[in-house]
Amino acid sequence: MGLVKMKELLKQASEKNRAVGAFSVGNLEMVKGAVKAAEEMNTSIILQIAEVRLPHSPLMLMGPMMVEAARNAKVDIAVHLDHGKTLPVLKQALDYGFTSVMMDGSTLPFEENMAKTLEAVRLAREYGATVEAELGLVGGSEDGSIDEGIRCTNPDDARTFCQRTGVDALAVAIGNAHGNYPVAPRLAFDVLKAIDQKLDVPLVLHGGTGITPEDFRKAIGLGIRKINIATASFDSLTKEAEQYLESEGKHDYFGLNEAMVRGVYENVRQHIRIFQCIEPLT
Repeated sequence: MGLVKMKELLKQASEKNRAVGAFSVGNLEMVKGAVKAAEEMNTSIILQIAEVRLPHSPLMLMGPMMVEAARNAKVDIAVHLDHGKTLPVLKQALDYGFTSVMMDGSTLPFEENMAKTLEAVRLAREYGATVEAELGLVGGSEDGSIDEGIRCTNPDDARTFCQRTGVDALAVAIGNAHGNYPVAPRLAFDVLKAIDQKLDVPLVLHGGTGITPEDFRKAIGLGIRKINIATASFDSLTKEAEQYLESEGKHDYFGLNEAMVRGVYENVRQHIRIFQCIEPLT
């Protein structure tokens, strides 16, 4: 048990027709809450942080903490750089001991995306790390600052992309988007099915916050092996912190710390039940 490669967790998920939850973190409390939920449910997870979050959560602080949390966990945990945009940041994460990185060139033309991804694959292979890429456009952005729109992944392009780059996992766009959905999205399951039929590579679903449990499980049945959860954890942490500060009595850092840990713990636990197909849904 402890720090493992993401590729191992995706292989296990494929064998059991499940998905592994990839939970974004931004501080100590989020790391503690996610690991606590995973350990209590005896389930492997992925701890991840996106490059866009680094101004608020510097990698030099978050990286070592995430890796040490995984190493000392009672369950297998992979540590992943999500939505990496630049090779220097990918290298920094790998130097800290991250076992997986994502090169996100999804906004680039197809050939440029492949070329940039190939650079990331060559770098990651030096560390024995897993590589994720994205093809098509998942709506919104990790920090809500931009929205390039949604462009579903082309199944034939996906096959060519994976064959030429050798990536270990591919994030697909099927109507999903980062952030909070105004209403539950209508996912293009026909597109997902076509992609799954053409690829042997584990598929990744970004923008998990707000997707229904039923749609999560349908997507898992069509090849999704990693599901990203970020906004829901940040929102749950904030809600618990607000409730604590609005409660009667004395407030201090230690109580606030416990409230934030609890918020993330509850959210991660809920999603683990869905992704691992544990009944009931509630």
